[in-house]
Amino acid sequence: MNDPLLLDPDLRESARLLAATGRLAIEKDAEHYRTAVQHRHALAEYFRSELGWTVEFHEVAGLVRLHKRRTDAPCDRGPLLARDRQPLAGTLVMILVCLACEQLWRRPRMSVRELLQAIAQVCAADSTDGHLPPFPVVAAGNVSKQEAHHNRHSLGDALKILVAEGTVTVDADLDRALADDNGDLVVTASRDRLAAKFSSLPPTLLELDSLPASQHAIALSAESLLDHTTRTPDSAPTLEQRRLNAMRRLVDDPATNPLGDAGDTTPYLHTLTGRERALNVVAALGLSATVRRDWWQITDPSGQATGLDFPNGRRTERQAALALLATLPDRDDPSAPLTLTDITELFTQLRARQPRWAASYARMPALARAATAELTHVGLLIPQPDIPDTWLPTPGVHLWRVRVRQPTPPPGTASPESDTAAHRATGSTPTLDTVQQASQGDDR
Repeated sequence: MNDPLLLDPDLRESARLLAATGRLAIEKDAEHYRTAVQHRHALAEYFRSELGWTVEFHEVAGLVRLHKRRTDAPCDRGPLLARDRQPLAGTLVMILVCLACEQLWRRPRMSVRELLQAIAQVCAADSTDGHLPPFPVVAAGNVSKQEAHHNRHSLGDALKILVAEGTVTVDADLDRALADDNGDLVVTASRDRLAAKFSSLPPTLLELDSLPASQHAIALSAESLLDHTTRTPDSAPTLEQRRLNAMRRLVDDPATNPLGDAGDTTPYLHTLTGRERALNVVAALGLSATVRRDWWQITDPSGQATGLDFPNGRRTERQAALALLATLPDRDDPSAPLTLTDITELFTQLRARQPRWAASYARMPALARAATAELTHVGLLIPQPDIPDTWLPTPGVHLWRVRVRQPTPPPGTASPESDTAAHRATGSTPTLDTVQQASQGDDR
């Protein structure tokens, strides 16, 4: 291990939380915020040299902000909403986040009614040109009550995102205020935090309208107006760019394929130097890496800096995901495509053995989709874009062993057959070979 690349142990938790959330606010994480401010130079140098990210310290606003820039940003991740059917914020919600910040910059203290009216006026002025979507908030002759209600709740979702990140505060419950047409509350914003919110250059200065969609991510991740024109998606990445992309994936994603870049003839993580440096970066943040030649699995033993709690949990969807995961490495061809029909047949067999399992699911295909969503979220399955309801297992499925704990049967009764979905799995752990291999720093 190269000691100069490691962070001070006292700074590890602050750096890990900052990498996971992108910000440290003094009112939410006072201890970690003060630690980061005290060691600002070491923290900023670590993120700059190892990940190419900039850390800004806004002591007036009580905020430490990490500006993440990835040209290969995940397209299936974003601000999360507390909804089961639609966890990711939609396009309208993200537009309303920007419009709300614009109005609150002009008036840092507004009621929700005033904010709704101001945004509706801005959208009405620009919706005819197609620059902004229409945003009616009052039912009228050509506006249904359902549409107005949806727009009000979309603004509520946008405000929830801003509240969660500490940009604004509200003095009442958002859901209750927006559910009632006569409800209201006061939104208060910090101009210092609004100024630190957006890390990209303005889209108008970047001239995104004149660029193809494939180059938008490169332009938005540029640090200056000239950088986004120096590289195109077809140009070969340099060694430094490969290194930064690999390090960012390890820190940001739960799983990484070192051979996943078709344009990279020499994947950085596949080299001895790249693997050693990657292990240094991961260890500096207190994360654990399970290393194979074709797969890197990154976990947070503390559980403080990740929103993933798989495989823990007793929900039926998690049990189904574990039951599916237990069968994937034992197939004749573990890398063969997995169809919705295959998963449905598996769960149907499990239900036949244990009729009370997953009783809340009347239709097995719905449970199959929920289970695949759990495994996709942690990088163990990849959906095939050209074939619906088909998934490809990743090499990460070989790193897990499902253990089933079943209750002791009453005296005098036969012991039921062990079943991965019949009982609540207590968790999944990497296999013994993988643990030994990761501790030695070797791949296979």
